Amino acid sequence: MLVKTYGSAVHGVEAIKITIEVNWLSDSGKDASIVGLPDSAVKESLQRIESTFKTMDYDLPRTKVVVNMAPADLKKSGTAFDLPIALGILGASRQLPNAERLGNYVIMGELALDGNIRPIKGALPIAIQARKEGFKGLIVPRVNAKEAAIVNSLQVYGIDHISEVISFFEKEEKGLEAIVINTREEFFLSQCEFELDFADVKGQENIKRALEIAAAGGHNAILIGPPGAGKTMLAKRLPTILPPLSLQEALETTKIHSVAGKLAENATLVSRRPFRSPHHTISDVALVGGGGIPQPGEISLAHNGVLFLDELPEFKRTVLEVMRQPMEERKVTISRAKMAVDFPASFMLIASMNPCPCGFYNHPERECSCGSGIVQKYLNKISGPLLDRIDLHVEVTPVPFHELSADKKEENSFDIRQRVILARQLQEQRYKEYPGIYCNAQISSKLLKMVCIISSPGANLLKAAMQKLNLSARAYDRIMKVSRTIADLSQSGNILPEHVAEAIQFRSLDREGWGG
Repeated sequence: MLVKTYGSAVHGVEAIKITIEVNWLSDSGKDASIVGLPDSAVKESLQRIESTFKTMDYDLPRTKVVVNMAPADLKKSGTAFDLPIALGILGASRQLPNAERLGNYVIMGELALDGNIRPIKGALPIAIQARKEGFKGLIVPRVNAKEAAIVNSLQVYGIDHISEVISFFEKEEKGLEAIVINTREEFFLSQCEFELDFADVKGQENIKRALEIAAAGGHNAILIGPPGAGKTMLAKRLPTILPPLSLQEALETTKIHSVAGKLAENATLVSRRPFRSPHHTISDVALVGGGGIPQPGEISLAHNGVLFLDELPEFKRTVLEVMRQPMEERKVTISRAKMAVDFPASFMLIASMNPCPCGFYNHPERECSCGSGIVQKYLNKISGPLLDRIDLHVEVTPVPFHELSADKKEENSFDIRQRVILARQLQEQRYKEYPGIYCNAQISSKLLKMVCIISSPGANLLKAAMQKLNLSARAYDRIMKVSRTIADLSQSGNILPEHVAEAIQFRSLDREGWGG
């Protein structure tokens, strides 16, 4: 008897329908085999299924059973196919009544030896594909059910044991209750829940202002200062002032985290912008993604959020260089001999670094112990092309004692966030006719000339600053974009000289001779 069940294989952040054909050949052979390019984990499912059947008093057929996973030229990997294969074998050997109903559902789950169901990766893209293919429902492990139930117009059932699925089909699709999630309510309720707040930070008003500008325009920024000045503390609070995720952004972000297996148990939508902070020993594959079966890297896990690189010069140069193309294209393509996978990678890069190996170059109170040329050599670990993609260079100085001990109430993240949201709304309106552009940091040189028009006094100020401070030519576009963002924060339609003046001070590393 031939029975078909359905599962899904995740490639990139999308799912592909897999048809699992199980045929029981009662008059031929004495073994079971799986064909259709299965990997070792899929082949080993037969041992897990046999143990489960013995625990539940079912029989694994001793005559020939062929399991074909179509399309047969696509590599199948992972343990999530255990459950649909097991149900297919029960149906084909006539141990499961109403086996024809199996075709109405996409079924995924890893089997434990006692029949319990273990979690899977990629439940959300699998649910999206199941709805697109017109299936009646989706059956997944209970811990993945809330994640899959985000998709409307699809019945999602969560299960803990294979016996629940068998009973469901024996009772003509009764006995299980579909999971219902109020996606919008849960999403919006948790958007403003943050453990950190800018109100906790004493002083550092110029750094807070720089991060507000970065958040308002989507600009990349680098914080340069001595150890203990508060660079990491400030960077970790950046997500609290970024605009809330839209539902579409949340769905994109959740798909990536689902595929990577980074979602917590019983999680639904990712409601807050990601903040990823990899250690400086990270490899280039771990940062951008890859592997035999391509998986998203840190830059994709930071999609729609922040990638924070602490102690930037300590990262291997090859690791930093692989970020250059994704930063421009806002996606990364992982190519293999038989396939190419695209992962989204639209993130804000926030980096921090000491100004020199000892950490005290330009310190107001302590002497730098680095020898001649050491500071410049240290800064040269960061390539010019990467630095060119960072709009704001912010010098961080230690907070004096009188500011640390003051009782002054600091501005909280909520108030800063409101200004950022208003500035982003102006930008959305301005770029609504330009697909793929949502903030000032994304505009091209051609568009820059159209939207960043400054008056003669502002142009003269910029010219004088570039000559006096020996700013490089590459600083010009960055200053213009940042000036446009500062004007948006002021709700000003024009870029005024004071906006240009503020933008100029955030180009420290472009000054010739900075660092000795």
